[in-house]
Amino acid sequence: MKRLLVFLAGLLAATFSIADDIAPDALVRMVSNDVLEIVRKDKDIQSGDLRKAVELAEVKVLPHFDFAHMTKLAVGKDWRKATADQRQSLTQEFRTLLVRTYSKAFVEYRNQAIAFKPLKMQPADTDVLVRTVVNQTAGKPVQIDYNLEKTDQGWKVYDIAVAGISLVTTYRSSFAQEISTHGIDGLIASLRAKNQTGDDSVATKG
Repeated sequence: MKRLLVFLAGLLAATFSIADDIAPDALVRMVSNDVLEIVRKDKDIQSGDLRKAVELAEVKVLPHFDFAHMTKLAVGKDWRKATADQRQSLTQEFRTLLVRTYSKAFVEYRNQAIAFKPLKMQPADTDVLVRTVVNQTAGKPVQIDYNLEKTDQGWKVYDIAVAGISLVTTYRSSFAQEISTHGIDGLIASLRAKNQTGDDSVATKG
């Protein structure tokens, strides 16, 4: 389930030239099709080439996520205790953790189809929820919700929920436990160690 979530998060990727005034649901639809087309045609990624998957994530995924906002939400109340340097380190390690997980998800793609629900949005809204349903080749459909906010750089994703379970909330639980035991520097060290070994289990702790 986690890798399905992060794979679908990666589907929000797009080129750097997408206009800021495109509606968020139209953006999700357009860039989803763009990335799916790349994955379908790239035999190396389908064969498990993580290097190429990382390159795809770096170019297509990361520009459309607000990692600073995501990290702040994931760390929760302890964010206020962190120094500027600690916040920077937390954001960088969290970014590395997510891009590695996205890359693993790309190579596991198996022709899922995405249906897009109508967007409920007022013209002045700057924070919206884009809802989609993923129809899998095996298993029940899964609802994926994307939280986006409009920034000076356009619409950015700051949270994703699979079947009502928030990515940020999932990380917050494990982050809070680590900080309680080892402090903020301990969380940074833990994330860095997991990034170096390729272990993404921090995302699944309850």
